[in-house]
Amino acid sequence: MSRRLALLTPFAFPSIRGNAVTVERIARGLRARGIDVLAYDAAPPGRSSKNGYHRAARKPWTKIRRLSSVVAARRHGERTLVLCWPPYDDDGASYAVLRAYRGDTLIYIGEPDEGATGSVRFQRELRLNWTPGQAVDLPRWPRLRDTLMVYRRNVERRPHLERDHCFECKRFIPTGAIGRCDWCFERRPSALALQVGKHRVEYLQEMLDAMPPAQRSAVERSPNRIR
Repeated sequence: MSRRLALLTPFAFPSIRGNAVTVERIARGLRARGIDVLAYDAAPPGRSSKNGYHRAARKPWTKIRRLSSVVAARRHGERTLVLCWPPYDDDGASYAVLRAYRGDTLIYIGEPDEGATGSVRFQRELRLNWTPGQAVDLPRWPRLRDTLMVYRRNVERRPHLERDHCFECKRFIPTGAIGRCDWCFERRPSALALQVGKHRVEYLQEMLDAMPPAQRSAVERSPNRIR
């Protein structure tokens, strides 16, 4: 594997979140071990930063360049690409970055398959056009599967042919959408629904009835409740 890396924060511009701190620490640790790392953040820490997750006056622990993930990935096809915990609901932070990258080696830090990291399109791109190699389990929070995975690009690219359907009426829905389409939701609404990022999460009455009282109360009073 190349000792030259392009390390990207996990959120596409303009979405900036706290995991950029993790990227800083990774970059600093790799550089201390002699690895040639280029680390990018759409809004690096510093006095001029607009990143609300960093103190304005804090200086980075290591050199961080200001650039969007897609542009950085396209610029450095000669390096190994490192993606750390891209969010599950943002194609721009994972799928778009991987498609922009012209190199052959990816280090992906997150959950394998479809989980808390990487959009649905990103996970399908990995299954279709990349071959997994080494995988290393990482320290993790309960019920998460943090893993460092190394992928190699396949010689021939296969197109995305899979389409997502509404669970109920089987109409086509946007790729990666969760649950039913808007038409089914309006026609036969669930007992309760929450807006989670771009997705709608529905709860049947029997699901609510089976919840512990404290959990049910928290769900019913959620500021993200849409029904």
